[in-house]
Amino acid sequence: MTTFALAENRLKHLFALTKPRVVSLIVFCAVIGMFLATPGLPPAGVVFFATIGIALVAGAAAAFNCLVEQKVDALMARTRRRPLPSGELTSLPTLVFAGIIGGVGLVLLHTYVNALTMWLTLATFVGYAVVYTVLLKPATPQNIVIGGASGAMPPVLGWAAVTGEVGPEALILFLIIFIWTPPHFWSLALYRVRDYAKAGLPMLPVTHGQRYTQLQIVLYTCVLVAVTLLPYAIRMSGELYLVAALALGGVFLLYAVQLYRDYSDLLARATFKYSIFYLAALFSALLIDHYWR
Repeated sequence: MTTFALAENRLKHLFALTKPRVVSLIVFCAVIGMFLATPGLPPAGVVFFATIGIALVAGAAAAFNCLVEQKVDALMARTRRRPLPSGELTSLPTLVFAGIIGGVGLVLLHTYVNALTMWLTLATFVGYAVVYTVLLKPATPQNIVIGGASGAMPPVLGWAAVTGEVGPEALILFLIIFIWTPPHFWSLALYRVRDYAKAGLPMLPVTHGQRYTQLQIVLYTCVLVAVTLLPYAIRMSGELYLVAALALGGVFLLYAVQLYRDYSDLLARATFKYSIFYLAALFSALLIDHYWR
């Protein structure tokens, strides 16, 4: 293999460490937060540098997560092909890579956006990479509930990037993602329960069983549907968003109820996939409504 091919292969594996599909949803929600924060269009420079900075720090957090969990990942079918457990990368270059892109992202945010966004993004990194990955995930079945706070931060980061503050509207966006995270993740955990049990991780289906987890998904989805009505209740959005929120939430609730009544791994997988579409569609509806009114 040529030097160029080796370098290209190394870059490909480093990029895989950043979990690009996860980061793309994070960045999407952050960008929506930027546009919702102002009646008109946010400054293009702020949007550009905030997007790049948040993406780099999110990628660094994902890489650090891969570093910490490489032994666990090696035990699970879903993750054993990641660069570290597969032997394509080792710990030192992963740590250096995470440090570089995370540092660059924070510098960009501090220099070209504002200090508040930089500090909030750093706190989000610590919340996910340290509090969730190192402390909560191996210790409690409520790991995804508590740790979901860091995953709910992107729209708050976007809002802070444009306004320099965290308004009540941003906190509602945070709350939506915070409540969305458990039913989203537990639907995945249901059909991956054997992997989590093998890895010794106390995910809810492992510690409390399938039926209890299915019930929790239904209850959290009910709360989620109610929480998504808050933007309309405070006049942050209009009727277009309200209709979309009710329709999208209704479908999500149907999935959750069906999962409780007649479980199958196929249905759990479908629920997980729909939950990703749901969040993207809900935030898209917020954005369209914001400029439609």
